[in-house]
Amino acid sequence: MTEGTRQRLFVRTSLSAGATVDLDPAQTNYLVNVLRMAPGESVAVFNGRDGEWKASLVERRRRSFALTVDRQDRQQTARPDLYYLFAPLKQGRLDYMIQKAVEMGAGLMTPVLTQHTQVSRLNTERMEANAIEAAEQCGLLSIPQIDEAIPLGQLLDAWPQVEPERRIVYCDEGAPMADPVAALKAVTGHKVAVLIGPEGGFSADERTRLRALPFVTPIRIGPRILRADTAAVAALALVQAVLGDWRESRNQTI
Repeated sequence: MTEGTRQRLFVRTSLSAGATVDLDPAQTNYLVNVLRMAPGESVAVFNGRDGEWKASLVERRRRSFALTVDRQDRQQTARPDLYYLFAPLKQGRLDYMIQKAVEMGAGLMTPVLTQHTQVSRLNTERMEANAIEAAEQCGLLSIPQIDEAIPLGQLLDAWPQVEPERRIVYCDEGAPMADPVAALKAVTGHKVAVLIGPEGGFSADERTRLRALPFVTPIRIGPRILRADTAAVAALALVQAVLGDWRESRNQTI
C-alpha cells in the first residue's frame, strides 16, 4: 500500500511517536483479512484529538496484531462549526443521512423529535459508527459530536440562552423568499444550524412557531419536494456554499 493510498483507521488511543495501538477484533479482521495487510505495512490513524499519524502493522504473537505509531502526518484541525438538527428516519436511511452530513461538514448532530417523527428509539452507537466510517473514508480528522434526542419545542425554548449567536436555517417550501441564496446571505455573520424535518414535514403548529422566531430563517431548496435525507444534503450544501467552508475552496483545484 503506497503513501498516497494508505488506509485510514479511527482509534481511541492517544497518539504519539512510538505509541502502541491495540487493535480490536473488528479492526484486526479488517486490516489483516479484508485488506490483506502484512506486518510492516502502514496505515493512517487518527482519534479526533491528536491529528493523523502513520502507523505500522506489527504481529505480536500468532494472529495477534497491533499498530506502532511512527510519525505525525497532519496536525489536528478543529471540529467544523456547523450544527445539523434532524428528525430521525428509519435505520437504513438514517445511516445514509449521518454519513452524508459528516461528509458535508457537520460538526454536531442533534436528533429532534417533532409531531410527525416516526422514529423515537435511536441507536447512538450506530450513529457514531456511521460518522466514524464517513470520517475515515473522507480524510476528516474530527468526529462530530452526537447529542441525545430532544423534542423540538424544548430545543427552541432553550435556544436563545444556549446558542444566542447561532441562527437556525430550516427547509420550508412556503418560505417567503424564493431564492435560498438570498435568504442565506441575510444570515451572514452568524453561526448556523441546519434543521431538517421528518418525512411528513413539520406540523402546521410547528411551522407557525418556527416562522415566528427571530433566530430562525426558512429557506426553499428548489421546486421539487425532497425526501428528508435528500433535503439534508441539499440544505447543507447550500449553507456551506453560501456561508460555510466551501467558500474557502472556490479557487482551489479539486
